[in-house]
Amino acid sequence: MPRAIRCAGAATGLPTAVIDEKRKPVDVVVVGMGVAGTILAKELAQSQLRVVGLERGRMVTPQQDFRLPGVHDELHWSRDTDLMQDLSRETLTFRNDARQTALPMREMGSFMLGECVGGAAVRWGAVAWRFNPWDFETRSRTLARYGPHHLAPDCTSQDWGITYDDLEPYYDQFEHLYGIGGKAGNLGGVIQPGGNPFEGPRSREFPNPPSAPTRAGALFAAGARALGYVPFPQPTAAMTRPYVNPYKLHLGECTRGGFCARHGCAMDAKATPLTAVLPALLKHDNFELRTHANVVKVDLDSDGRQATGVTYVDARGRVVQQPAELVILASYVFNNARLMLLSGIGTPYDPVTARGVVGRNYAYQAHGRAQLFFDDRTFHRFMGGGGIGTAIDEFNADNFDHAGLGFVGGAYLSVVSMGATPIRTHPVPTGTPAWGSAWKKAVAHAYDRSFPIVAQGGCQGYRTNYLDLDPTYRDAFGLPLLRMTFDWHAQEQRMSQFTTQKAAQIGRALSPAQLDVHPLRGRYSIVPYQSTHNTGGAIMGNDPATSAVNGYLQSWDVPNVFVVGASAFPQNGANNPTATVGALACRTADAIRDTYLRRPGLLT
Repeated sequence: MPRAIRCAGAATGLPTAVIDEKRKPVDVVVVGMGVAGTILAKELAQSQLRVVGLERGRMVTPQQDFRLPGVHDELHWSRDTDLMQDLSRETLTFRNDARQTALPMREMGSFMLGECVGGAAVRWGAVAWRFNPWDFETRSRTLARYGPHHLAPDCTSQDWGITYDDLEPYYDQFEHLYGIGGKAGNLGGVIQPGGNPFEGPRSREFPNPPSAPTRAGALFAAGARALGYVPFPQPTAAMTRPYVNPYKLHLGECTRGGFCARHGCAMDAKATPLTAVLPALLKHDNFELRTHANVVKVDLDSDGRQATGVTYVDARGRVVQQPAELVILASYVFNNARLMLLSGIGTPYDPVTARGVVGRNYAYQAHGRAQLFFDDRTFHRFMGGGGIGTAIDEFNADNFDHAGLGFVGGAYLSVVSMGATPIRTHPVPTGTPAWGSAWKKAVAHAYDRSFPIVAQGGCQGYRTNYLDLDPTYRDAFGLPLLRMTFDWHAQEQRMSQFTTQKAAQIGRALSPAQLDVHPLRGRYSIVPYQSTHNTGGAIMGNDPATSAVNGYLQSWDVPNVFVVGASAFPQNGANNPTATVGALACRTADAIRDTYLRRPGLLT
């Protein structure tokens, strides 16, 4: 059992354990070896800095762990895998509002938290959208177009402190690093046929061509065009041809083998930290990777204004101190916020006064779907992979007039074919018995004769949605768990109703035998899977009173700490977050290397 770490007080959970080992100082310590952490470690290591990467999970070797046929074991990889966080050692607690008592999440449900080198991206679906330009300036653009009363009084959404144009070069860098396949819809401000006409301007074309449409995607595209919409291939990090990235790493071509999301790739065709960055990173003699290193605190100097390193617990239960000149928190959303709270970096958010910043604006994504069932069509749904899909963007962001609708933002509509794994995939029409022979017959009939049109929508920040430290429950080291307080608001309910009805209109144009419409309803539940698109808690901005980090993801309070990841999003867009996380990591790496190292201090 791991050693319990005594706490200075329940309010802060600051560990005061005896240090078993103090390691030699390094220039940079990176906490978390996922999408952001591996990019930052690689970019800084090639600048000749001494870099240590700390990962609390185990090392994964694709050639061994993802061999056929074992990688297609759906029960192991989709539900019981050791690549996910061990919730018996550390979890989070959840409640819908402050009147409830939060209880621990005992098994994975609404989202799947990774715990290995590569993080959740080892098992991601490889959907690689950029955010819309509107997403970065949500509040100012909404107020300018619709006036001060269009946002709900308790909505705390805000501008990011950077614009799409600021991030575009780094989107481009990430897309070429991860070999994204797609078709540009906007090159230098000129709309291109075949792509997304609503996307922000690109500096150049995708590094790889788009994937060929699936049967379901082609049918969806035909229905969308009939209603005057512009369908396009969804951007994917599953290679559409063999590819060599800027780090000289080779990725294979996706064979659409049917097991993709929640699974590793046996073909090295899905870009992940393990395939697109880590092999090049490990070649640097000035980089050291330490696995099973669970960071419990960022160490600060006596006045709390400078980080001196981190404290972690290793696989043997020893408490280890790693001194460093620069600390980068690049773990998942929840752990980034929790480490800041445990370490006393930034003022914890208080929902009563709406003051404080750490834990503020936790957000998720609001989904809906129109499920289509056919009697005379089959779609080969099993043969999918890597976010391959067809989408429209007419109802995303502020691409349509929201006047009088009672919400801001929207959703993109898509038909995605990641591979319909047989255990998890059992759509049946409304009215089907919940068990027995009739249910089995309906599953067998509908498995390959149905598909959903998904409306994946954004989520705004609200005063009552936040993260803090739980006053009751603790992890295996005796430290307070993170507590999530979150529920849907009327904004998300209305948006989901609107966009899901748009999906249903397209569905009806395809003449299915039955169409079931499932917009967002009721309160948020942490039980059924929805997406691993959690954001916020250490949000970015231009004002230290309302943001935990600045536009370069640097802590306002402790300038030699950078907090990188989707934890920085002030609210969540409809588009998948991974490409934006990667682009932010590339931008932060440039800021550290080109500016911070020459003149340490707050970047402006």
